[in-house]
Amino acid sequence: MQNQRVLITPPDLSNEKSLKTLVENRSVYTLNHCELNIFETYESSKLVPLKFNDFVVTSMLRGKKVMHLFDEPGFDYLPGETVVIPSNIEMKIDFPEASKENPTQCLALAIDTTKITETLDFLNERYPKKGSTNNYWQLNYQNYFFYNNVDLASTISKLIKECTSTSITKDVIADLTLQELLIRIIQTQTVKSLDDGAVLQSNNPIFEVTEFIKLNLKENINLKSLSEKACMSTASFYRFFKRELGMSPIEYVLNEKIKYAKKLLKNPSIQINEVCYLSGFEDANYFIRLFKKHEGITPKQYQLLYVN
Repeated sequence: MQNQRVLITPPDLSNEKSLKTLVENRSVYTLNHCELNIFETYESSKLVPLKFNDFVVTSMLRGKKVMHLFDEPGFDYLPGETVVIPSNIEMKIDFPEASKENPTQCLALAIDTTKITETLDFLNERYPKKGSTNNYWQLNYQNYFFYNNVDLASTISKLIKECTSTSITKDVIADLTLQELLIRIIQTQTVKSLDDGAVLQSNNPIFEVTEFIKLNLKENINLKSLSEKACMSTASFYRFFKRELGMSPIEYVLNEKIKYAKKLLKNPSIQINEVCYLSGFEDANYFIRLFKKHEGITPKQYQLLYVN
């Protein structure tokens, strides 16, 4: 599910004898078009500065940080979360809980600007987006913080493996995986923009379709009805939707139903069967199984989290 954090399997921590510092100890793996940095911190610290010359993708692997970016209030940064930062932007980081027994570990993948430009140009030429002339593949630097989904976590894990390997083909495979990573980030940013209520281009079919889904969760929403809403054939709509958001239309529908169910469950007096019906599920057992698969706990257990 898009608002559930998917964890990345962290690499082993450094040997204690190899540590150069207890604050942001850095291991570097340099490839042709990217540089993977693994940072580890073993003691509590505040406002530690860090800046990269290239666009950087950071993901938390262990522990907790507090990030300060763009003169905005600091925010907790936890495993299963990713932050993307433009080049030459300084971040300042607090490590409120770091210790030798509970170290933080975070990756920072710096990507060459030329590689990003080449990838976006390729996508816009080969897979142009529908809508107005300024509706194209691009990174959204305002939408810089999001939870990892399965595809994003898997791609980052693949890059860690390639960057740290000794294979003679690692640069080639890493280049292909960098392209995949940029696509996954743009898809994740698009989903988060929709979740946050951002209005995409009004003539972009994805906005109209996702708004229709959110307003009609109790209805029988199927692929045929959605493709008709978008004025596309079923096959074309399916490809278009998955390319834009990185998931199928039906996966998106189920995500929205579960998200609405979670909102309802914050009311401690509502019955689970009522939540099931209001969220657009006909079978309570199916709803409970799906909810547990997505959230790791049952609807009742989730509801109890909000009991005073």
